[in-house]
Amino acid sequence: MYSRIILRSTYLKPHKHPPILLRSSSLSILPGTAWKSSSYTPYQRSRGAVRIQSSVNFTAAVVVIATSLLAGSTYFYQHSRKRQPGESIESSEDDTNTEKYAIMAGAPLPGRPGNLTPEQEVKLQEMWTATLKVFGVPVLAEQTNGDGASTTRSGNLERAEKRSRAGTHGSEEKKKSRLSLFSRKNHDDPSGEDADGVLATDGEDKYGQTKEFYKVLDSQSPEDLRTAFWSMVKHDNPDALLLRFLRARKWNVQNALIMLIATMHWRRQEMHVDDDIMRRGEAGAAEDSKSPNGGVKREGHDFLAQMRLGKSFLHGTDREGRPMCFVRVRLHKQGEQTEPSLERYTVYTIETARLLLHSNIDTAAIVFDMTDFSMANMDYGPVKFMIKVFEANYPESLGVVLVHKSPWIFQSIWKIIKGWLDPVVASKIHFTKNTQELEEFIERKHIIKELGGDDPWDYHYIEATPDENKLFPDDATKQKLLDERAAVVKDYETTTQQWIKVPESRETLQQKRTKLAERLKSGYWELDPYLRAKSFYDRTGMINEGGRIQFYAPATSPAALNGTAPAQNEPIPTTNGAAPAQNEPIPAGHRDDDLD
Repeated sequence: MYSRIILRSTYLKPHKHPPILLRSSSLSILPGTAWKSSSYTPYQRSRGAVRIQSSVNFTAAVVVIATSLLAGSTYFYQHSRKRQPGESIESSEDDTNTEKYAIMAGAPLPGRPGNLTPEQEVKLQEMWTATLKVFGVPVLAEQTNGDGASTTRSGNLERAEKRSRAGTHGSEEKKKSRLSLFSRKNHDDPSGEDADGVLATDGEDKYGQTKEFYKVLDSQSPEDLRTAFWSMVKHDNPDALLLRFLRARKWNVQNALIMLIATMHWRRQEMHVDDDIMRRGEAGAAEDSKSPNGGVKREGHDFLAQMRLGKSFLHGTDREGRPMCFVRVRLHKQGEQTEPSLERYTVYTIETARLLLHSNIDTAAIVFDMTDFSMANMDYGPVKFMIKVFEANYPESLGVVLVHKSPWIFQSIWKIIKGWLDPVVASKIHFTKNTQELEEFIERKHIIKELGGDDPWDYHYIEATPDENKLFPDDATKQKLLDERAAVVKDYETTTQQWIKVPESRETLQQKRTKLAERLKSGYWELDPYLRAKSFYDRTGMINEGGRIQFYAPATSPAALNGTAPAQNEPIPTTNGAAPAQNEPIPAGHRDDDLD
C-alpha cells in the first residue's frame, strides 16, 4: 500500500525554513528520482509527493518531517543570517535587542557616545582626525614622554595616518594636507591602495556624493567648511553627529567623511536649511504669500497651505520614546503645490523634528496614514525626494516607519517604492491594518483619536504672530553668544586632538569633552531665538525655552497663543475662543473636515 503526503511550496517556504534533510531508503521523490540510502538530499521546490513505501513507515515519516521542520526553524534563526564584513564593529541583531533595553533603561545606545567598543572609538578618532584636517584646524605639536618617545596614537589609527601620508599627492600643499586621507588617486585607482584607502563604492554612493565631495573641497575654503559643520551641529553632541555618518557607512571613515561633506554642501548651498528655511520659517512664508512677485507669493502660499491643512505634523512618542511624525496622505493632491514648496515643507518638518531628539532617543517614528488613499494622492516626486533626504542627508534618523491602513491598490506602488530604498531603511518599514496592530508600536493612549486611539489631540494650525521673532534684530546679543560659542568650539577641537594623541589622559580628556559638548548644547538653545523663527511647535508648547521638550501638555495647562502649552484635551482656541482662522479657502478636492 502506498500513502502520499503532498508537500507544496505554499506550506514550506524556502526563505523561512532551511532545506529539509531526510535519509531513508524507503522514501522517493516523484517523479522517479530516488534518494540514496546513505545520502542527504535537499527539499526541492516543486510540486511533487513523497511516496511512503509501506503503511508502517507512514507515522515514522511524519515524525521525521515534523522534527526536521522544528530543528530547521531553529537552525535558520540562528545561522541563516550571514555576518557582514566589519560586523564586530556594527550593530547586529543582538545590538537591536540591546538598543531596546537601553532605551527603556535610559542608557546610551550601542555605537553612540558613552557606549563605543574599542574598535568604534578608534574609528571615531580617525573620523575626527580627517574632519579637522579638512577644516584646516592646525595640528597640535606632538608631545613626548619622559623617555623622549612620542605619545601619539597606536594601532589602526597610527597605520591609517601612515597610509594617508603615503597616499598624499597634488600640486598644492594645503590641498595635500586636507586630502591626505582621501586622495583622488585612491578613488580613481583602487588597486593602488588597500581596501581601507578606497573611497565610496558605487553601491554606497547612490547619490553621487563622492563627486560632490571633491567639488566642495575645490570650491570652498577650510574655514567655510568648518563654519558650516558647527552650524549643522546645533544642539547635538558633536561625537553623536559624526557617529551617525560612521554607522550609516558601516564604520568606513572615508565614506563617512564624503557623506558628511556632501550633506554640509546640501544644507548650505542647495537647500539653505539654516539661513533660509529655518531662519524665516512660517512667518517668512506668511510674508512671502503677500509678495507682489508672483513666484515668491506662490511659494509662500503653498508652504502655508500644507501647514494649515496638517498634511504632516509632529505629535507624541511611540513605545520606545521616539517622537512621531504623522503624514496624512489623503491631504496631498498631485500638482496642488509646487515642487520647491513641497521640498521646503519636507525639510522644514524633518529639521524641526531633529530638535526633538536627544542623546538616548536619537531617531524618530513616521506614521503614514493611508486612510482614504486613492491614486489622486500618489505622487512619486515627493516620495523620491523624501527617500533621498533621509538616506543621504539625515543618516540614522529613522527608527521605524509605519504604513497604516494601506488599500490594496497600494501594493503595486509599494513594489516600485521598495526598489528605491536602501535595504536597511526598508527593514524599518511595517504595515499596520488596524488600531490593534498599531498598538504594537504605539501605546493606545498615545494613538490619536483619528486613528482609533485614546489621545484626543487634534491638529489645529496656529498662525504666526508679528512679534514672535522679536529677538532677530538684536545683532549685538547674537554676536556675543556666537563669540562665546566659537570659544567653546575651539576648546572642543583642541581637547579632541589631545584626546586622540595622548592615550594615558584619554579618560580625563573625554570627561572634559563631554562637559564642553553640554556647553555647546545649552549655548545653542540660548542662540536659538536669534537664529530660528518660531514654529507651530513653539507656539503650542512642544518646544519650550532652553530646548525643553514637552510632548504631552498637562490637562490643566491653560491654552494660549503666547508660547505656553495648550491643554491636551481641548482644541486650541484663538484669542477670541474660536477655532483658529485658516485665512485661506479650502483647496479644490479637499473636504471641509480635512482642516481638522
